[in-house]
Amino acid sequence: MDNFKRVARFEIVSFDQFKSGFDNLSDDEIKNLYDSLILPKRATKGSAGYDFYAPFDITLKPGETIKIPTGIRVYMEENYVLKLYPRSGLGFKYRLQLNNTVGIIDSDYYYSDNEGHIFAKVTNDSNENKTVEIKKGTGFMQGIFVEYAITFDDDTQSIRNGGFGSTTK
Repeated sequence: MDNFKRVARFEIVSFDQFKSGFDNLSDDEIKNLYDSLILPKRATKGSAGYDFYAPFDITLKPGETIKIPTGIRVYMEENYVLKLYPRSGLGFKYRLQLNNTVGIIDSDYYYSDNEGHIFAKVTNDSNENKTVEIKKGTGFMQGIFVEYAITFDDDTQSIRNGGFGSTTK
C-alpha cells in the first residue's frame, strides 16, 4: 500500500455539459469525442501531476489560442485545490502556456451549475516559429492537488455558482 493521502476523484461531465463547449461540430461528432474521453491519471508512481488528455487533435501555430472543453470535473475534499499547468515538455519545447498562467480549481467548483466542467485555454507562445501538434488522447496539461490553509480571522460563508469571476460578484 502507498503512503499517499487520497483526496479526490475525477469524473466525466454529462454529454449535454460537454456539448456546450462546442459550436462548430455536429452532435454525432461531439458524441464520438465524448465517448473517447480519458480520465486524468499519473504517468508513473512518482508523478505528482495528473495528465489531462486532449479530447481532439490540436494544432496551434505561433500566437494561436484554443479553448479546450476537457469533459472532466473533479470532486475533492475541502482544503484542497487542483492547480493546472501545461505539460512540462510542451512548455519547454513550444512555450505552450495556459492563458491564466496557472489554473485553479477550487473544491466547491464541483457543485457549480456547469457541473464543474474544467476548460483549458492554451496559447502557443513560441518565439521560435514552432507549430504545436497534440494528438487526441495525448497529455497536454497536468493537475496537482495541493492542500491549503486559511487565515485565523477568515469568516467566509458564501457559496459558488459558476466559473471565472463567480466568487467576486
